[in-house]
Amino acid sequence: MAVSAAFTTIWLASTAQAQQNQTQVAQPTQTASTLKPIVVDASKITTASDNVNDPNQIVNASKTGTPLGDLPMSVQEVPRAILDEQGATSLQEAVRNGNFSGVNYGGTDSKGFTDHFMIRGLQAQTYDDGFSDGDQVNGPTHSLLGVERIEVLEGPGSALLGSGPPGGSINLIHYTPSAQFHWGGSIQAGSFGTVNATGYVTGPTGIDGLNYRLDVGGNRSDGYRDLSSWNKEIRPDLQWTIGDHKIEFSIDAQDYMATPDSYGLIYFNGAPIRNVPFDAKYSTPFANAHGNYVRTTLSDEWRVSDYLTINNRLSYLHHSLDFFSNGDSTHAKIKGNAFTGRQLRDQDDSLNSIDYQLEPVWKFSTGGIHHTLLTGFEYLHQDLNSAKTTADLPDIDNIFAPVPPETSIANLNFQCAPSHSCQNDHVVANFYSLYATDQVDVTDRFKVRAGVRKDWFGTSLTLNPVAGEPNRTANDGITLVPGNTYTRNDAPTSWNAGVLYKVTPWMSPYFGVSRSYLANFNSENTAFSIGPPESALQYELGVKWAFDDGRYVLNTALFDVKRDHVATPFGDDQIAFDAQRTRGAEVSFDADLTSSWHVYANFTAEHARITDSQDTPGAVGTEPQGVPAYMANLWTTYKFSLFGRTGFHAGAGINYLSQMTNGFANGYDWAPASLIENLQFGYAEHHWGVDLNIDNVSDQRYFTATNVVGAYVGPPLAAYVTVHADF
Repeated sequence: MAVSAAFTTIWLASTAQAQQNQTQVAQPTQTASTLKPIVVDASKITTASDNVNDPNQIVNASKTGTPLGDLPMSVQEVPRAILDEQGATSLQEAVRNGNFSGVNYGGTDSKGFTDHFMIRGLQAQTYDDGFSDGDQVNGPTHSLLGVERIEVLEGPGSALLGSGPPGGSINLIHYTPSAQFHWGGSIQAGSFGTVNATGYVTGPTGIDGLNYRLDVGGNRSDGYRDLSSWNKEIRPDLQWTIGDHKIEFSIDAQDYMATPDSYGLIYFNGAPIRNVPFDAKYSTPFANAHGNYVRTTLSDEWRVSDYLTINNRLSYLHHSLDFFSNGDSTHAKIKGNAFTGRQLRDQDDSLNSIDYQLEPVWKFSTGGIHHTLLTGFEYLHQDLNSAKTTADLPDIDNIFAPVPPETSIANLNFQCAPSHSCQNDHVVANFYSLYATDQVDVTDRFKVRAGVRKDWFGTSLTLNPVAGEPNRTANDGITLVPGNTYTRNDAPTSWNAGVLYKVTPWMSPYFGVSRSYLANFNSENTAFSIGPPESALQYELGVKWAFDDGRYVLNTALFDVKRDHVATPFGDDQIAFDAQRTRGAEVSFDADLTSSWHVYANFTAEHARITDSQDTPGAVGTEPQGVPAYMANLWTTYKFSLFGRTGFHAGAGINYLSQMTNGFANGYDWAPASLIENLQFGYAEHHWGVDLNIDNVSDQRYFTATNVVGAYVGPPLAAYVTVHADF
């Protein structure tokens, strides 16, 4: 308690001084004696919902306990019930099923097996219960073990979350321990030798106020296109309510393997090659990725009074990733009927991260105006080691009947040279932050939200020498010589502001603007870690509609996002583009049309273009890699009786993705548009149920993302049976 109080005192003093030095802030005319605490009746707050984007849902993304319908920004929330209906067992499947408007898989530097996503045509970051994955490119994969819901904050969010990408954040929220004993689990089996099993148990420990939850899971699959994978995961969680404190400790440990397929189906005559079998492989047959992921989290929610809650949160993350993957670069070419310039990368990454967050949250009123004021201090330390070398591979003689000639890694010569990607780098980053966000209820109808964050970024990059390693270039033009250490320090200020007005109980227009900064930190392009941080500015105008007490929800938004100082590699020692702009519109609809019929749909139109490119002027005006102009998704379920028994249900989904380019880097090829249909049938009793999911019913050949040399192929027709029980 003393530590928390000391941190709070230091933070308040620092914030007051920072505001005096940096920003002119209007001072309230009320005296301290007029401040009135807001007493919240917890029984009237909705903290979980089975509907998508329920306006009464409290979302963690706000950090102020604000209902979704009162936020002047685009935040999407998809509950576990929808994910289970679709048979999703991973975050990638949840995104591929089209649950979030404006979100798609892929983007630059995507490997095809890591969780790499884009929001509104821009890079996104993944979080676990509010803590970042660390590596912005080669982060871990995520199962849905113990996940209660997924939240997506669209657009720049670093005023809340610190250094972050311009697209937004994807946050997995896990279940917390229950005071009531219950247990359950599921087993899924189906196409491609897929088996997925999970189980949980939760309840009281016998110690007053101390509850537990344990989630365990494992899966394996031979994989379509022989892209085998497996995963083993365990997540114990303890929560202790003692006095005014709610203390929680959890460990998430995961061991996983995946098979990279960086080439996918290669481009030929401007599109993925045709007239080849679905399982035609251009990647090396022994590509493999193995990762270990451990995150421990300790938090203390200290309710000091009705108007002050202090949240102390600490996380330690270790993630190691070792993989052999084909280099997706401009070296690979088609010459006649041969596929040449193939390479294989051997890369070993190890990341350790410590994240501490101190967040006093104040609830009070000044006159008739109610405030929920989030204040905070964060310290983030990241330590990354990344080593890689590259070997040349023999040509594939006939692209229409591909047979990769290599038979063993032992026969390959991994080397370091100007034409062979290599490094042995050590990157250390320290981020300090002071921030505040005020959610203001001016009236019951008029909501104002404003936030500011002062960051201090400090990064060092040590290039440990590797024989044959060439000099590299940072994204600010500095030449990096092996054997040296380079440092960079920045102190950007992020901010956001928004207003929302409930014109009627069912219509709430809003407007928001946000500025964010991203300090590059990833194992893919370590040289960019000491370049200038990316910046982004977003304007958003939308209307939130909610009818019949949230039974029908319609959200609409127009957005304009600008991204500057982009650090993206183009060939050797060049930057693909320096600025990008995305303008577009989104709409999502969630409705219980009847007590038995539920419909969820969304649509996104986005116009993304490169607006500045100093090194490659020809890229200006072109579309960035992997950004579809249109996305449309529908998921609907219907409950019915059969043979005199209730509990039957059926579902259907449609996912549309327009064509996507591979970017300017290698000839501007395209992956075609796709329309995929999915079906679901099931039966549920009170404590158990069984579901059949049939994906890609029409067995279309489609592509989920574009890489430089080829496009990633989506799964063909597949069927999965899931049996679940809860007691």
